[in-house]
Amino acid sequence: MQTTRSDSLQLLFCIQSPKGVFVLYFEFPMSNEEAAVRVLVVDDERVIADSVALILRGRGFEARAVYSGEDAVELALIWKPDAVIADVIMGKMDGVALAIFLAQALPLCRVLLISGNAATGQLLDESKKLGHDFPILAKPFRPDSIFEFLGQSGAVGSA
Repeated sequence: MQTTRSDSLQLLFCIQSPKGVFVLYFEFPMSNEEAAVRVLVVDDERVIADSVALILRGRGFEARAVYSGEDAVELALIWKPDAVIADVIMGKMDGVALAIFLAQALPLCRVLLISGNAATGQLLDESKKLGHDFPILAKPFRPDSIFEFLGQSGAVGSA
């Protein structure tokens, strides 16, 4: 559900994921800024999130890194990224739950999941049962794999 006033955006979401139901409410001031190509990188391993964001910035993308699904939700609703690259296995809100949330809240945002964990398959199977099928990239990966995804999803950097 989304309601707007001239000075704020109010959002209420109920998201069903393999880990349960999340109910989220947010209120944000409205902004008229023009957005460049934006990529949000989400990984609880800070060195990975920061490194991927740095590589993306080096190729002309506007990239930010956060370290949890909850922080990604908060920033994504304000910043409105064109794409999100998210680790699957994280804390309370895993990458699959984040991807499902983003598919509902920001349907034009493309999500690439990344994982080096064997438990990922079960979460992805559960999300498919809910009607969501997200691309996934196994860790470790080459940066070219990310650029290929961003090119296919319509987000294009300067290089």
